[in-house]
Amino acid sequence: MSLEVAIVLAAGEGTRMKSHRSKVLFEIAGKSIIEHVIAAVTPLHPAQLRVVVGAHRQAVEEHLAHIAPTALAIFQAERNGTGHAVQIALTEITGDGVVLILAGDTPLLTSATLSEFLIAHKASSDSVSVLSALLPDPFGYGRILRDETGALARIVEERDADDEIKLVEEVNTGVYLFELAALRAAITQLTTANSQGELYLTDVISVINATGGTASAILSNDYAETLGINDRAQLAECAALMRERINDHHMKAGVTLIDPTTTWIDVDVTIEADVVIHPGSTLTGESYISSGAIIGPRTTLNNVFVGVDASVVESNCSHSEIGDRATVGPYTFLRAGSKIGSDAKAGAYVEIKNSTVGERSKVPHLSYVGDATIGSGTNIGAAAVFVNYDGVVKHQIIIGDDVRIGSDTMLVAPLSVGDGAYTAAGSVITEDVPAGAMGVGRARQRNILGWVLRKRSGTNSAKSAEKAGAVDSGSSSSNGAEI
Repeated sequence: MSLEVAIVLAAGEGTRMKSHRSKVLFEIAGKSIIEHVIAAVTPLHPAQLRVVVGAHRQAVEEHLAHIAPTALAIFQAERNGTGHAVQIALTEITGDGVVLILAGDTPLLTSATLSEFLIAHKASSDSVSVLSALLPDPFGYGRILRDETGALARIVEERDADDEIKLVEEVNTGVYLFELAALRAAITQLTTANSQGELYLTDVISVINATGGTASAILSNDYAETLGINDRAQLAECAALMRERINDHHMKAGVTLIDPTTTWIDVDVTIEADVVIHPGSTLTGESYISSGAIIGPRTTLNNVFVGVDASVVESNCSHSEIGDRATVGPYTFLRAGSKIGSDAKAGAYVEIKNSTVGERSKVPHLSYVGDATIGSGTNIGAAAVFVNYDGVVKHQIIIGDDVRIGSDTMLVAPLSVGDGAYTAAGSVITEDVPAGAMGVGRARQRNILGWVLRKRSGTNSAKSAEKAGAVDSGSSSSNGAEI
């Protein structure tokens, strides 16, 4: 008995999200809601994957082309209920097998649960199986009604349920397995005789039972997996449950999370054992954290590789590489294309963009490094700025090995500083500095004696200067020392 087709229902308006985009395109843990659903279905290897789209059709179809290029999008022009959506999804499907139908807004469903559901359905030999759940608050869900033998008799939607039926706690999760022949025969017999005036897929259960088929409700082991998303509050609830699932996985694999409730990790992040993550940290995209690294507190890493025993503290890093034993932070901003070598340092209040900092090199504090290559063993002094942009074009700066860039140096690109060279503090360097040379680019200091007494007479500064022996000589002197 094969899984002939999987049908994902994603045509709804999602009006309660109060958004201009489709509900299924909202993200949880680095993937869209519908991407999570498709990821759960894929390991079941359906012969066909069909997604019924409606509202926000273009955006959803473009997203599907990116995440599931083999999926077939079926457009439901008129949203006339889940039964109608399945009717059009079955078009041109022939043969036998099993049909899986599920909603596109249930991101917590796992492949393991779906596989167990499929095994149970095959063992039952029923025409249809419905995955059910016991919810603490079943409001809004269709209720599962069983007959005296425990078989599934029918499903009653919340809007059509009386007070007695609303007391039933077992609900329909919207996940179904149908024998294709039974579904194809029953789906054409649906009517709109309900409060919504729509074709309900749930009514297929009654049709199958009435025509000699059999139906069963298979209870889920974890109701949380079956939770759907209709508004922003439910989005946040599902995100928190996903966070707990992901964090639990990493902690069981040997990762220390000091405070799991404030640590957010995307599903595609890889973390090796013996990593320590401090509170308030977020790891997104395809970040990779190597063994022994220390992350946080209050650190955001997006598509960042972090090497063995590296440390990233109170920093924001994106699309960057941090080498073994390197230290980053606090308050460091690594922008796209940054590569921090092994045993290197990007210190406090440092911004680095599209640059390589060689092994054992340091950019300790208060500096901007952009579009540069820095060799090994080099030190960039405090408040150094790599002036890489002329207003039109970004230019490169190349710094050699074992260079010492003095504090408050402005390096105006394009230029290079050779191996072992120095620059004087406070310099504006506009020309190449040869290996072993000292680059000096500043005016000679000139002291104007008595200026404060003449120009700021009566101020506290003038009074203090007078106490220190300053006199208004009316002259100036150039006392700049040689470098």
